[in-house]
Amino acid sequence: MTQGSLICLGTGIMLGAHLDPLSRNYIAAADVVFVLMADALTEQWLLEMHPDARSLQPYYHQGPSRQHSYQLMVEAMLAEVAAGKKVVGAFYGHPGVFAWVPHQAVKQAQQQGYFSRMLPAISAEDCLYADLGIDPGRYGCQLYECSQFMFYQRTIDTAAYLILWQLGVAGDRSLARFATPGQYRQLLSDYLCRFYPPAHQVTLYEAASLPTQQARIEHLPLSELAQATVSGKTTLVIPPCSALQANTELLQQLAALDQTTDVSR
Repeated sequence: MTQGSLICLGTGIMLGAHLDPLSRNYIAAADVVFVLMADALTEQWLLEMHPDARSLQPYYHQGPSRQHSYQLMVEAMLAEVAAGKKVVGAFYGHPGVFAWVPHQAVKQAQQQGYFSRMLPAISAEDCLYADLGIDPGRYGCQLYECSQFMFYQRTIDTAAYLILWQLGVAGDRSLARFATPGQYRQLLSDYLCRFYPPAHQVTLYEAASLPTQQARIEHLPLSELAQATVSGKTTLVIPPCSALQANTELLQQLAALDQTTDVSR
C-alpha cells in the first residue's frame, strides 16, 4: 500500500488571488482534499478544484464545543492518511495562524511516521499591514487572540500597536459560541481604558475576501467599542498612545562599545 502523506496549506484571504502555484500543485496531485474556509463562496471554489474535495464544516455540528469538532476534523484527515492516501488540508488564510486543526494534524501525522508538512500562506495579518499602512518595525506590534488577552494578565506596551484578533467572540469561555454580545466587548473596553484614553481612536479591520470588495477600515473611539458591529473576521487595532522611551542605560553601554569597536566592520 502507498505510504500516506499530509500537506496543510493556506488559500490566503482573497479568493483565488492568494493561492500560490506550489499549493495548487499539491491540491491537483492529492487523492483527497479537506477544505475549511471562512466563507461559503471560497469553500465552493475549493470544492470544485478537485474531484474528491470534502468540506470540514459539518464537523462543527457534531460536538458540544469547537474543540471537540476540531479533534474530529483531525481524525478525519488522519484516517485517510492511514489509508495510504495523499491528503491535503486547505485552510483559510495561513494554516498556522489561529488554526488548531492544521497544527495538530501535521504534528500527529509526523508522530505516526507519515510525511507531513505545513506550507506558509498570506494571512489576515499580512493584509492588515498593507491595508492600514502599518510597518511593524516602526513602533512594534503586540498581537493576541482577543479572548486569551482578556483571560490572562498581559503587559501592555502603549507605545506599540495592540492588535486583538477574533473580536467577535471576545470573552467566550465555552468554545461553543460563534459570537458574543456587546456586554462582553464593554468589559474589554473598560479594561483597555485603564491604559488608553476613552477617546483614543481605534480601528475595526476586516480584510477583503473578494477582488471586488474593499477592506473594512472603521475608526471609532475606544469607548464606543461595545456598540460597534462586529463579525468573526473583525480585528481590533489600537495604535500607540504614548511615545517610545529611551533605554538610557543600554544606550550608554552601546556608546561605550562603539568607541572600542570598528563600526564599519
